[in-house]
Amino acid sequence: MGFAEKIRNCIQGRSKARAAANGWYWGDCCPRCEANLTLQKGFDESLPYWICQGRHQMLINPHLEQGSDIVWICDGCGGYLNLQEGFSEGCGTWKCTECGFENEIDAKMIFASEDEAQAALGNPYQGLSAGDVQRVLSYVSMGDVDGSGNVIRVRNCETGETKIKKLLKIYDRSIYEYLLQHPIPGMPRVEELYESRNCLIVIEEYVEGSTLESFLAQGPISGGRAIGIAKEICRIPDALHSQETPIIHRDVKPANIILRPDGSVCLLDMNVAKWYDPEETDDTRHLGTRDYAAPEQVGFGLSGSTTGSDIYALGILLNVMLTGEMPKKRRAEGPVWDIIERCIRLNAQERFTAGELAQALEELTENSVC
Repeated sequence: MGFAEKIRNCIQGRSKARAAANGWYWGDCCPRCEANLTLQKGFDESLPYWICQGRHQMLINPHLEQGSDIVWICDGCGGYLNLQEGFSEGCGTWKCTECGFENEIDAKMIFASEDEAQAALGNPYQGLSAGDVQRVLSYVSMGDVDGSGNVIRVRNCETGETKIKKLLKIYDRSIYEYLLQHPIPGMPRVEELYESRNCLIVIEEYVEGSTLESFLAQGPISGGRAIGIAKEICRIPDALHSQETPIIHRDVKPANIILRPDGSVCLLDMNVAKWYDPEETDDTRHLGTRDYAAPEQVGFGLSGSTTGSDIYALGILLNVMLTGEMPKKRRAEGPVWDIIERCIRLNAQERFTAGELAQALEELTENSVC
């Protein structure tokens, strides 16, 4: 985003006159609200730009030649793009040299103040066509689902059907587009997609039931039921991994598993999912949930994320269902531990496939040693 502040004129024109009378200069007080800049944490007179904490206005250092009155800020890390070698306002897009985020350099993203910019960034519909906004707003909110404000239960005004609307900041659009055309059994069906400047808006099937997390809040569950649930879950990543280009879920955990009233299982949330790339030696972005994320997901494995990353999470999940604890605190007892141990090995290639894990759990059930 960019801030088109007329601070340079303000400082170099009106400010100079006041400076002559009052001894006022950059490093002393803000020309907008006269807040003392030197008392603001992190401020330094050598900085090229500063957002005054008084009125949240962008200031440009009058003693440094910036070449532009527009301050371009990386939407990924907040760094100043203007200061990066080779940056140009006419480049269209710019990959931040600090964090790698690809920024859109567009005049529509220039704001007169920090407050105006934050208001625009908080609008999930910015950049959508009028028709798309009308379609999205045909879904009326019935309440927040997870407390974040980004997963909302909604009702379609035309049909009366209940759906889920998600406002995603982290996503791979190509995966959601694929799932729109190729639904996976055991996952909510993706029904509509809209991409604004700020997020991906997903309208998907609403799944009745309770999360596995809510069941586990009451304590561990019986061996037979835990293994039955694990077998049901296995078929979902098995389907994901069996696509022409395998899809890795990367966030299998109790909060993302719904136990339906009919006893079936549903796996939610493809927010951090990615396509499997056998040539990848490390993930571009390390994403996942602590304790359930495989070592390779957080940069400590022998490769980038693989289909084995989901098996790692399934192994952790099975141990938690049986003991209420992570394996490092308490291991499941009996033959099931041998299965869990293979799921969570450091080397992803030594883990089960989803189909092999389901078969191992079935054999365990048949032998009645769970």
